[in-house]
Amino acid sequence: MTATPSTAPLTRIVVEVVGAPFHAIVTPEDGTIRAGGFATADDPGALSLDERLARLDPALAARGVDPESREDGPVAEALRAYAAGQLEAIDALTVVQPQTPFRGEVWRALRRVHAGSAVTYTELAALAGRPSAVRAAASGCANNLVALVVPCHRIVRTDGGLGGYLFGTDIKERLLRHEGAEH
Repeated sequence: MTATPSTAPLTRIVVEVVGAPFHAIVTPEDGTIRAGGFATADDPGALSLDERLARLDPALAARGVDPESREDGPVAEALRAYAAGQLEAIDALTVVQPQTPFRGEVWRALRRVHAGSAVTYTELAALAGRPSAVRAAASGCANNLVALVVPCHRIVRTDGGLGGYLFGTDIKERLLRHEGAEH
């Protein structure tokens, strides 16, 4: 019995970006990225990404993830192009993640922050339409399930400090340097 597209296991695509394996979990039927993040020394298989997906979208995660990672297809090509310096290559990738209305605004605002730019959490709140909701904007970054493509790494503290990043400030710093961002 063959799995139908809506029940087929999700696809894991792994591409080296700024010296670290980036994992994208994609629905194979439409090529949409549902989760993305970096493998780290503490999590070399990026299994925390699967756990976050299961917590935030249990129905989708119930499909499972194919144990064989892939390195081909449009998502992999765009990620490799980004890694090679074509920074806009990831801009057209389709992403979907569970969201509240304001988090959706935060994530859409993040996608409007272009490579080479870094904005503060305060500026992000304003871009999302609620200038006084700085903490909620920061929470949107912390709960972003599609890191890199929804570029929460481009958000810095008002004092110019990096702030946090789920995959470590070293990777955040490398991403900003790769993109030529001043912070």
